[in-house]
Amino acid sequence: MKRVDVAYSLIHDEVENKILMVKNNKYNNWSLPGGAVEAGETLKMTAIREAKEETGLTIEVDDIVSVNEAFMTKDDHHALFVTFKGKIVGGELAIQDKDEKVGISEVKWVDLDTAAELMPYHKNGVKTLLASSIPYVFQGVRN
Repeated sequence: MKRVDVAYSLIHDEVENKILMVKNNKYNNWSLPGGAVEAGETLKMTAIREAKEETGLTIEVDDIVSVNEAFMTKDDHHALFVTFKGKIVGGELAIQDKDEKVGISEVKWVDLDTAAELMPYHKNGVKTLLASSIPYVFQGVRN
């Protein structure tokens, strides 16, 4: 199995108490904005890039709220999913990655209960994620 690292952003509208989610064409499912880490990227860089590509929004990311792992037998991947808290700092909501096969077909704000239903792999729900906080440190380039 090929190892794949994936970074997501949990973007929460505190006023409306909603979570930003995207519908993925490749898997025909809803998820948080995110995707695979590319060569030379940190997890944080990936989360920021993917949010921009999928939603048009510029974000900052902070602490980790979740780490999940799965064997994706269909793709022959061993995936590590890292989810960061994200905060919008600019941009306008507009899908950038519209590829019909692997892009995003829809972006929307959903209430916490709906988000929890769309992400059953977070067994304790989105409310638990919003209360979570694990520091993330990139230790730089080492020899």
